[in-house]
Amino acid sequence: MLGKNISNAGDRTGLPSNCDPKYYCYNHKVSLYGLFVNYNSLTTKKTQLDELRPLPAVQVRNLEEWFRVELTYTSNAIEGNTLTRAETAMVVEKGLTVGGKTLIEHLEAANHADALSWVNEQIDRSPQSITQRDILAIHNIILKGIDDDNAGRFRNVAVRISGSMVVLPNPRKLPDLMDAFESWLSNEGADLHPVELATEAHYQLVSIHPFTDGNGRTARLLMNMILLMQGYPPAIIRTRDRLAYINALETAQLGGSKEPFLKLVAKAVERSLDLYLKAATNEVADPEPETPLLTIGKLAKATETVNSTLRHWVKEGLLGVAETTPAGYQLFDRSMILRVERIRNLQAKRLTLAEIKGKLLDS
Repeated sequence: MLGKNISNAGDRTGLPSNCDPKYYCYNHKVSLYGLFVNYNSLTTKKTQLDELRPLPAVQVRNLEEWFRVELTYTSNAIEGNTLTRAETAMVVEKGLTVGGKTLIEHLEAANHADALSWVNEQIDRSPQSITQRDILAIHNIILKGIDDDNAGRFRNVAVRISGSMVVLPNPRKLPDLMDAFESWLSNEGADLHPVELATEAHYQLVSIHPFTDGNGRTARLLMNMILLMQGYPPAIIRTRDRLAYINALETAQLGGSKEPFLKLVAKAVERSLDLYLKAATNEVADPEPETPLLTIGKLAKATETVNSTLRHWVKEGLLGVAETTPAGYQLFDRSMILRVERIRNLQAKRLTLAEIKGKLLDS
């Protein structure tokens, strides 16, 4: 799951003499979009990990199995799949069925795990070799048995993102947009830091939105394939970060800064690097555990807010649900405590919920 060892991928320590200043050149705070995201710590940690390779086979296998379940669980949960982490492991590792869950939810877990296996078979290639055929292959696996008519096919209908103001491209424009995307990967992508390249590829693909369904899962798999090809571990977008992830994407798509999205993915990559480094140096035996989540009752108590108000804010997109239990109960990350406080402060300024949502998206 960690990918190949590339001794020079992201390991430069100065600005190359042939570096065009409009591009991000590894250890320099200049990016293609003029954003200020410092990838120095990721470059350093990746170098440290390269020096510890090869890791013991048993250790690598354990980490790969954990990432396979975690990536499948989190990516599907972002899209509304209600399988818990433990249930996802049952489906992925043992092929078991879970009572009370739909066939589609089972297929989403199995298909994502299969897509990860396909991605891992590609890691000896370079990101510049990725074509539309590869993207279609990932999507075909994701929707296998779920929507065979559209699996591995670009959409020919207009689509909208529920609850979002983002206007997606007309289907007639998709061939040109995907051709341009493939060309960008083959050419300009080589000038970006590996993590920025993976993040930007995710952003561009999900913004083109070439499929009727499965765009987010396909974009995250593409992002992680690019990371693995360059010797980086995959980025896990945690369920607790779901709202921040969606908001950061939407902010950029509506013409705002792309920096929050770049930083969110960079932080995810750093967590994965830290996990591998700790395992390689025997600092910890297992990956970092998740912080306990709050029920809506506990969130209400912690913020002195009634349950009905919190449910309304969830419906309006002001609060993010980290996880939904098999019984349908919503669980919240502790960061939502501060979010509730901010919503109240904005309400005190007589802002409407729509205006508050806009402020939260901008932050």
